[in-house]
This record gives sequence, structure tokens and C-alpha cells, in this order.
Amino acid sequence: MAERLLIIDDDARLAAMVSDYLSAAGFVVDRSLTGREGLAALERTEFDAVILDVMLPDIDGFELCRTIRARVQTPILMLTARGDEMDRIVGLELGADDYLPKPFSPRELQARLRAILRRGLLPGPSGAGTLRFGRLHIDRESRMLRIGGEEKALTSYQFDLLVALAENAGRVLGRERLMDLVKGEELDAYDRTIDVHISRIRALIEDDPKRPRRIITVRGAGYVFAKKQDSES
Repeated sequence: MAERLLIIDDDARLAAMVSDYLSAAGFVVDRSLTGREGLAALERTEFDAVILDVMLPDIDGFELCRTIRARVQTPILMLTARGDEMDRIVGLELGADDYLPKPFSPRELQARLRAILRRGLLPGPSGAGTLRFGRLHIDRESRMLRIGGEEKALTSYQFDLLVALAENAGRVLGRERLMDLVKGEELDAYDRTIDVHISRIRALIEDDPKRPRRIITVRGAGYVFAKKQDSES
């Protein structure tokens, strides 16, 4: 069955062009010109991914990203004419899966969409089950994170990043190695995107994200996932 996409962008001409291109590539595409229309569409229909413009006439795109992420775990690809690093970091911190500055090529947009859709469909590794670290349980088959039995929401990329760290608990992993383990996203090794995702994961799993004891930064080397915390010894 073809994946269904929702484009939320007030630029009707651009949205139509992107819609035509993605439709020709086999997607089913719906369009909304305002944030409120987009939210209404999400309430009516289940989508496989959302393409969200930052600059909307009625709702700030970043705030809309936060609202969508609080309601559903549908992958979000953000678009903006403001391509600076801080905008991308803000979008990722609010729950976006990827970020694409305008102008962009339709081919790159399609490639990024397929990457985030593929991550959401990846099965667990051979013999996959649940990784358990005290109260922290990572279910690789259902792709669910639970802490003390309570489900926690991660984007598909953040979940894969957490699994990569947890499967290599006790080993220091640099950014390049992490990006190699988490397939489907090509980034510069010095891009801050990995750090933003790590920060988001820490906010969910650490008792004190400012003083992490589970995902520890090794200065100049990368990150290490602690096999045990003091309370688990």
C-alpha cells in the first residue's frame, strides 16, 4: 500500500509542485495551507509522514511541530527558508525527524522522506528482544521505550540512536560510528544533529539530564552508554 503524506505549507504553488512529484513517485499526498487545516487533517486521517513548513500564516511551525508530536508519532520533515543551524536544532528538539532548508530539490526531499519512513519500518535485529537496564526497557521489536513501565516518545531516528548506544553499552562511540550504525541519514561528522538527538534522549531517560549517568559524554571521543547506574549495582 502506498504511503500517505500530508504537506502543511501555505505556498500553494510549491506544495502543488512537491505533491505532483511525490505522487508520481508513488505516494498519496494530501495538502493543507494552514496549521489548523493540517491539525484537522491529522485528526481525520492517519498519515505515514508530515512535511511541515516553519512559516505558516496562522500557527508558528515550530509550535505546530510540538503539538503534532504530543499527539502522534508520525515522522515529521520540516521545511524552512531559514536554513541556519539554530533553526534546525530547535526543530529537532521539538520532535522533528529531519530538516530541509529551502530551496531544495524534489529528489532530495524524496530521499529524506524515504529514509525516515524506512527507519520507522526497520525490524529489530536477529534475535531481537528487549534491552533492559534497570527501569529502562528498550523493546526493539515494538520499537518502544519504557521507563518504569511508562512509555516514552522518541522519533524513529532517536530510537535507533538509543538502540545503537545500548547495544554497545560500555563502549565509546564517536559521531561517525553512530552515524554508521544508524542507517539512512548522511550528515557531516561535526554536525550538531547527533548532539541534539542525544540531548532529547537524555531528557527522557536521565534523572538529571544536566548530569547524565546513563549516556555519558567522553570529551573528544563521543558517547558511552553506561551498563549500570549506581542505584542498579
